[in-house]
Amino acid sequence: MRHNPTRKAAAALFASTAFIAFPAMAQDDPTMSAPSSDEAADSNVIIVTAQKRAESLQDVPISIQAFNGAKLEQHQVASFDDYAKMLPSVSFQSFGPGQSQIYFRGVSSGANANGSHSGPQPSSAIYVDEVPLTTIGGAPDLHIYDMERVEALSGPQGTLYGASSLSGTLRLITNKPTTDRVEGGVDASLTSFGKGRNSTGGSLEGFVNLPLSETVALRTSAFYERVGGYISNVAGSRTYQVFDVNGDLVPLTVDNAAYVEKNFNDVETWGGRAALGIDLDENWTVLPAVIYQKQKSNGTFLFDPTVGDLELQDYTPDYGSDEWYQAMLTVRGKISDWDVTYAGGYFERETDVVQDYSAYTVAYDAAYPSYVSFLDANDENIDPTQTYRGFDKYTKQTHELRLSSPSGNRWQLIAGVFVARQTDRINADYIIPGLAASPYGYAVPGCGDDIFCTRVFRVDRDKAAFLDLTFDITPALSINGGIRYFRTKNSLSGFSGTAGTVANTDLCPPSSDPDLPCDLFDKTVKEDGETHKLNLTYKIDPDAMIYATYSTGFRPGGINRRIGVNPYMADTLDNYEVGVKTMWLDRRLTLNVTGYYEKWKDLQYGLSSAGSLGVISTYNAGNARIKGVEADFNLRVEQFNLSGAATYTDAQLTTDFCPIDASGNPACTSPDVVAAPAGTRLPIQPKFKANLTARQGFDIGEALAFVQGTVNHQSGTRSYLTDFEAGLLGSTKGFTTFDFSLGADMGRWMWEAFVQNAFDKRGILSINTVCVPSICGDFARYYPIRPRMFGVKVGTRFD
Repeated sequence: MRHNPTRKAAAALFASTAFIAFPAMAQDDPTMSAPSSDEAADSNVIIVTAQKRAESLQDVPISIQAFNGAKLEQHQVASFDDYAKMLPSVSFQSFGPGQSQIYFRGVSSGANANGSHSGPQPSSAIYVDEVPLTTIGGAPDLHIYDMERVEALSGPQGTLYGASSLSGTLRLITNKPTTDRVEGGVDASLTSFGKGRNSTGGSLEGFVNLPLSETVALRTSAFYERVGGYISNVAGSRTYQVFDVNGDLVPLTVDNAAYVEKNFNDVETWGGRAALGIDLDENWTVLPAVIYQKQKSNGTFLFDPTVGDLELQDYTPDYGSDEWYQAMLTVRGKISDWDVTYAGGYFERETDVVQDYSAYTVAYDAAYPSYVSFLDANDENIDPTQTYRGFDKYTKQTHELRLSSPSGNRWQLIAGVFVARQTDRINADYIIPGLAASPYGYAVPGCGDDIFCTRVFRVDRDKAAFLDLTFDITPALSINGGIRYFRTKNSLSGFSGTAGTVANTDLCPPSSDPDLPCDLFDKTVKEDGETHKLNLTYKIDPDAMIYATYSTGFRPGGINRRIGVNPYMADTLDNYEVGVKTMWLDRRLTLNVTGYYEKWKDLQYGLSSAGSLGVISTYNAGNARIKGVEADFNLRVEQFNLSGAATYTDAQLTTDFCPIDASGNPACTSPDVVAAPAGTRLPIQPKFKANLTARQGFDIGEALAFVQGTVNHQSGTRSYLTDFEAGLLGSTKGFTTFDFSLGADMGRWMWEAFVQNAFDKRGILSINTVCVPSICGDFARYYPIRPRMFGVKVGTRFD
């Protein structure tokens, strides 16, 4: 993007605040069929590649929301939480940065297993350019800077994007290197959540694009960001009732003085991106790229309302780190007049999370004091307070090769193959310091001070072939069909248990692996199937179209690590939607509306059962239906923009979900005894979520200034699927927040002042527990939106 713009170009940039952003943009895949020159020149058109070919957003017959880089900057977007609030169809639950599970259109069972490294695969996919970034467990939180656009595709996208696109796909498109010009920029910001220690933060970001020759260009970016804390660990004490060496119940009092800290949940994130664009000749282009990011966080991002507003009492350390890189290679070219694209990637991620797990200790102390009564070598009672430490090493390797027919024909064909292999080496420790030194054998052998230990290796494999064909029946009427055939093979092996599990050599024979206490399980499940779609699109005129789509989604089943619990099957989604996309007032107004009805079959749900010590297993809970309406609009008049989007979602079970018996499997002993009856609302997704932004640009001398205001609203949510757990945790309430900003563009320099959540509304996004609610339900914690944050930002551009 050139800077030092003319007045007319600057006005257009400041006016482009639509929910759908409209400046003309470079295609991220130049070999894809391009829109017409008229469309490309129209400032009210954005080009997207959601269907593996370049198209005007208003011509794509799916429900899609898109933001360009200017829109992301105007809303101070730096992380997933920032842009998720701009997407009404997206909901999520989280334990903090890098620990979010993302859902589209309410396709969520809301269970702990959805974020478990040994639970179901995600129901929504995340892509960076052409390569999936989706991982088991929480989604990586890519820092948003120097981005071309974000695309959010609602509804199953399985034919083109695979198994983890059951409910939708999120695509993060980076700016690509170009040989056209040298350009670069630097941005710096300061932020604060208010007065008090550790509440301030800021960022320093920069990018540069360098043509190295007429055919080679390099684009790099780097950043450092610190977000201040806003949750405090306050002083507290508790008294356990434990059995002493004589078998008498005695009090044991502990406090958290060593961990008391104000605003202790600060986050530091740094990293960068580099991409090399190489034109081998006029037809073939090679684009190797790499992204690296490391994040260190302190504290926790949930608070305890029984302690105080944005306060809690933790008795152990709380911290985390998340380090990952993604190496990508994209090759594009032509064979005859067919386009060929290869996209491959290798992803590696290490996460290390330490959290207070003492709610588990307190719950068991109240019910079964013998479970938390431990003696050291001097027969003194050991403090039973538990700490959780989870270390995961993820890898993911993907390869996709596809062919696309020439553009301009009445028929357009995309055909390809896809291969993926992802792994997770899981180390989970439930630690009671000093346990290993006890002569009484409480600790799990080979796992230090663990009272419970998990050492698991997981491998998920996916092979697929896909075909997508569009045929123009008439110049105005088109039909599109797609199919994807896949085979999956998922395995889980290792150990998860207590010292008693190791002692039972019939159940858990000795292992040849020095990292395993014993070999408890080694299981594999294989599945194959297909997803498909059918779409009919009618172009009423150049500014209006209607479409109807039937599409399906598929998520593979998997293995439960608890012995005797059956594997869980795949769940599937049938999606029916009708939409209209229109432009009015000489394309100054866009209005898009989609209505949908979805049937979710055999939905996967995680729950602990009797005798499992809180171990979560996954079950097929039953069937559900989801219906709703999505809409967005943008009005642009001179230097004024008004834009917004909204979603109404009604999601509920259509069959009873049976409770879990002592063997760990669903069992309906009576029609009157169910865990969640038909008609139960699905959790996490609000029924109504909307946003509205108004932005006015105006001249002040040579500067182009602006003021902007945004209102975000969402209704309340159910926290859990089952009535028992939902009753323990309660539901969230609806909330409305306001963001304001003002600033100016002064040629090469820009400045901005902003306030987010201006009235400091305490919106709660989800209610969670550190262990399953059946054990820790009395210790529910709330994941809030960020409190009021003030910030200033300055930046410069050069070319």
